[in-house]
This record gives sequence, structure tokens and C-alpha cells, in this order.
Amino acid sequence: MAEEKTVITIDNVDYTEDQLDGKQNMMVNHINSLQQKISNTEFNLDQLKVGQDGFVKMLKESLAKLDEVA
Repeated sequence: MAEEKTVITIDNVDYTEDQLDGKQNMMVNHINSLQQKISNTEFNLDQLKVGQDGFVKMLKESLAKLDEVA
């Protein structure tokens, strides 16, 4: 069974890993790692925004109760 080669597309040109030298493969690995880190950071940012919105809502509700008492 033939092993499938990983195809890398740069500017609409396809390359297989064996067409790239060691330095180019290293750059591809860095790009992949950075894409994963960006994705994880966006995921974390979404969670932080939801958390911030929740605390703002709780603060507003707390302040509204103070206004009712005053």
C-alpha cells in the first residue's frame, strides 16, 4: 500500500514534503504551529469575552439592586 504524501499549497502551487529541503520543511512546521497557536488564542479570547460580559452583567444587576434600596 502506497503511503500518501502530505501536500503543501503555497500561492496555489502544490508541493510534497519531499520537494522541500529541510529549512523549508522547518518553516512549514513553524507556520502550522503558529496557526494552531492563533486558533487556540482566538478560542481563549472568546472565553474571556464571555466571562467579561458575564461579570459586567452581574455588576449591573448588583448596582440596580443598590439603586432600588436608595
